[in-house]
Amino acid sequence: MCGLKWGRLYDKYHERPYNQKEMTALAAKLMDDPCVKNRKGVFEYLLSGATDTRLLDVRVFDDATKRRVYLRQTEDARHRGIGNCPLCAMGHEARRTKIWGEKEMDADHVEAWSNGGATTEDNCQMLCLTHNRAKGNR
Repeated sequence: MCGLKWGRLYDKYHERPYNQKEMTALAAKLMDDPCVKNRKGVFEYLLSGATDTRLLDVRVFDDATKRRVYLRQTEDARHRGIGNCPLCAMGHEARRTKIWGEKEMDADHVEAWSNGGATTEDNCQMLCLTHNRAKGNR
């Protein structure tokens, strides 16, 4: 890929053994993944052990994850008699007990992605659209 600093990558990772076929297959899979926003980061991600997803700029939760989190969070909220938006549930107004529809909510990183929070199910929460957009990088 043009623009990659291949010399830096070689200097940093050349002593690690790799399976060429496996790495090629993984790189192709990541390049085709619509959630990967930084394709130039794919190679360093793989060379470094496939742990730092920030190299891929993966910050979008997939639909299946959002659905599971929404269902779990809504079931818990109904059981506790509170709203399914955690921030609304802490309030004092009528929205405190509101159960939002799935399309009325956005997936949010509990620990901000920009602060190292992973795009994983255990770091996902559903917030009402108002709270998610107001939250920002907190």
